[in-house]
Amino acid sequence: MADNPYLCRRFEGQVAVVTGAAQGIGRAAAVRLAAEGAQVVVADRAAPQAQAVRDEIRAAGGQAEIALGDLETWEGAQAIAAAALTAYGRIDVLVNNVGGTIWARPYWEYAPEEIEKEVQRSLWPTLWTCRAVIPHMVERRAGAIVNVGSTATRGVYRVPYTACKGGVHAITVSLAYELAEFNVRVNCIAPGGTDVGQRAIPRTPTPPTERDQQWMRGVMEQTLQDAFIKRFATPDEQAAAICFLAAPEASYLTGYVLPVSGGTGI
Repeated sequence: MADNPYLCRRFEGQVAVVTGAAQGIGRAAAVRLAAEGAQVVVADRAAPQAQAVRDEIRAAGGQAEIALGDLETWEGAQAIAAAALTAYGRIDVLVNNVGGTIWARPYWEYAPEEIEKEVQRSLWPTLWTCRAVIPHMVERRAGAIVNVGSTATRGVYRVPYTACKGGVHAITVSLAYELAEFNVRVNCIAPGGTDVGQRAIPRTPTPPTERDQQWMRGVMEQTLQDAFIKRFATPDEQAAAICFLAAPEASYLTGYVLPVSGGTGI
């Protein structure tokens, strides 16, 4: 990231909280924000992985602290916001990245408790963290929120997850209406297929079955088929879009859901 010719210091003097920052898109966003001058709060519930990202940022000359909490709960979101304010005294940027489908299967194959777990993972964290951070931004009359949605809202085998991400898109637009008078912008990226490599923390509680693997292959095939650019994105490409929407240069953008998907719509 330090060798990226496109980096500048757009976030000098700002504090950015990135949720789900221990790996994948969240990690890439945290590293890039720090490289562009932000003091970053690496927010996650996985302590070893969050500490590794913090150490990576510091080793590159950036500033970072970790904040641990389970963002599927209100208490966890409160803890993250409090830790950020204790560490740096302000929050200028919030990136809501927590989420991700747990299972891939036809909707009628989901058990009721699995549907609830999908919603708990991919909808509540954005709702709770916005609720915890927004009062601070309203009081300061400044801030930028970037939510992470998904182009999976037009995909197969992930209905509970797509319902959550459709909700994240709706949250973005509604909050943008409510917060504009307070100079708080709210935008969203909708990633397409993104190659995040081997996950440090598996999403599924048990190894996928042969049928699960077949359905996931169906998801991957549709993703590539629908994209104009016939490849998956990198986490850094998603982070670049996140940072643009969070940056001062995007000061007249709010309420947008930006597909970052190689051409796929939402």
